[in-house]
Amino acid sequence: MRCLPDPNVHLDPPLRRVASMIGDTFTVRNDLDQIEAAFVGTPLAGLPIGHGPSGTVLVADIDPNRLQEAWQAADALVPVIGRRPVMVTDDFDDTLRIRPEPEPGPSESELRAFVEAAESSEPWLAYRHYSEDDVVDEGEVEYYARGMAGVDLDLTALVSDVALPTPRQALERALYDRLLADADLYARVLGSVRFVTQTGYWYTPDSVLLMLLPTSDVRSSGYWVDFFGALTQEYRRTLAEVLAQWRHRWDARLVASWGTMLQFQVGRRPAPGEDAWTAAGQLKALAPNLDLSRWEVAVALPAGDAWFVHNRP
Repeated sequence: MRCLPDPNVHLDPPLRRVASMIGDTFTVRNDLDQIEAAFVGTPLAGLPIGHGPSGTVLVADIDPNRLQEAWQAADALVPVIGRRPVMVTDDFDDTLRIRPEPEPGPSESELRAFVEAAESSEPWLAYRHYSEDDVVDEGEVEYYARGMAGVDLDLTALVSDVALPTPRQALERALYDRLLADADLYARVLGSVRFVTQTGYWYTPDSVLLMLLPTSDVRSSGYWVDFFGALTQEYRRTLAEVLAQWRHRWDARLVASWGTMLQFQVGRRPAPGEDAWTAAGQLKALAPNLDLSRWEVAVALPAGDAWFVHNRP
């Protein structure tokens, strides 16, 4: 028997894997019957299902109060149906609806180019918090040390030995290091900020749909993510690299995209210290409207597995 050559054999290994996944997704793109069969016995069984925009599949009538449960069921089925899930809403976009006919998505070459550009991007040069380069003088120390959650501590005393003026990031890191060295103070701060890494802090729209993307690859899934912080194709590729990096390092999986908000379930919480500080900086860079200081986010991250990104006009 003559074996046919693998058309992806001349690709570099990472691209070969992506090409294989892309090829697999084309075989299930419009197979609604297969998806419905996979839903049997899950919270998604019996829900209205149909074609969505750009090669996606939409599942309607998701209970907003059980959206995480529905997403988890769909996430567990990725190896079966070859589609990565993300919750979306039509509260702000009445064009997001089930279509009678499938709508073409990107071509294989277009998606491969998207992935290549994402892999070569530098997301933490593109995404930087607007206060990244702020300098703090003597009259501002109390404001920055107090934080946004209203922690009732004399935090300015903890950074009294920091020479002023100083970069805001240096001041916040000094404060965070002092908290790490004092378990009681750390616990008191955590009690005030841990809400930011709990699902109760997440936004819940009135209407929720499950969008099944025509790919199982995390990086290429960024092509379909609607986010105010990624309005251009360049930034969408950069966001795709963020999704891939966070998945690799923290097992952070995108649960929902509400336009100006992204919500993640995190499987590996960053440890207190350098890991939490790094993750907090990245989260703040992607989420300029997250109303906590970086040191507060660093305290909160090891205590929860729900990340919230907020970037609005």
